[in-house]
Amino acid sequence: MTLAFAAATDTAIPIHVVAGDGLDQALSALSPAQRAWAKAQDFQAGLGQVLSLPDSDGGVAQVLVGYGTAAKRARGRFHMGAVAAKLPQGVYAIASGLDGPDLEEAALAWLLAGYSFDRYSGPSTPIATLVAPKGVDAARIAIIANGEALTRELINTPASDMGPDELEEAVRALASEHEAAINVITGDDLIMSNFPMIHAVGRASSRAPRLIDLRWGDAGPQLTLVGKGVCFDTGGLNIKPGSSMGLMKKDMGGAATVLGLAHMIMALGLPLRLRVVIPAVENSISSNAFR
Repeated sequence: MTLAFAAATDTAIPIHVVAGDGLDQALSALSPAQRAWAKAQDFQAGLGQVLSLPDSDGGVAQVLVGYGTAAKRARGRFHMGAVAAKLPQGVYAIASGLDGPDLEEAALAWLLAGYSFDRYSGPSTPIATLVAPKGVDAARIAIIANGEALTRELINTPASDMGPDELEEAVRALASEHEAAINVITGDDLIMSNFPMIHAVGRASSRAPRLIDLRWGDAGPQLTLVGKGVCFDTGGLNIKPGSSMGLMKKDMGGAATVLGLAHMIMALGLPLRLRVVIPAVENSISSNAFR
């Protein structure tokens, strides 16, 4: 899945973001019929409140989105993501109410809301799409959103389909996309290379443990990202409480996170030397019994 902005069009439905203290001004700019409709729907510009205003043909003429108070907004982030899910399919554009960092965050939130894990269910119903707002770096925002989507996709995939082999494949695909170098030490070669603990954690699994090392860039400061890649096998002896077991499928979330960040760094072409190190193992009977 690739997250992207909609192509620019003159027919995009305008969105007006209305803070709580700007409600009266926003209502005064509407036609009498639209103003009556807004009042009938009790639009108070509360954070996340969405009101579609109809045109003469029964379509959507414009959308008012409540932005609430500064205190309400400060308690969370990416509020515009929830808005995207509340609108009917179509192409929208933020016409007023946001600028600067707030506008950038709103654009990123909209793209993030477009992610869904549909590996097993097939494509999900597309949400409303957004034209990249003027004045924001659309390419940068799309790169960040897709790095986040990569992280989510890896974490959401169950261990039956996301073991050390598949995690290595994901790193190789990323290395190929960005022309990075990759080296993998697998199985008993870990002992010969003085990585006995990685070998010990994963040696009971039928899927060999490995150390994955990706390198990119040849100038600038060096940044090393290390991500835990423990792909959890639910079989075997277990002494963990149930609440902890429920989170174990995310035990490779560290690896997924650094891969998403690595994608952002390489796609943006940041001036540094990047190294990503991932010990990828399947947590099975040998280690799970004695943790």
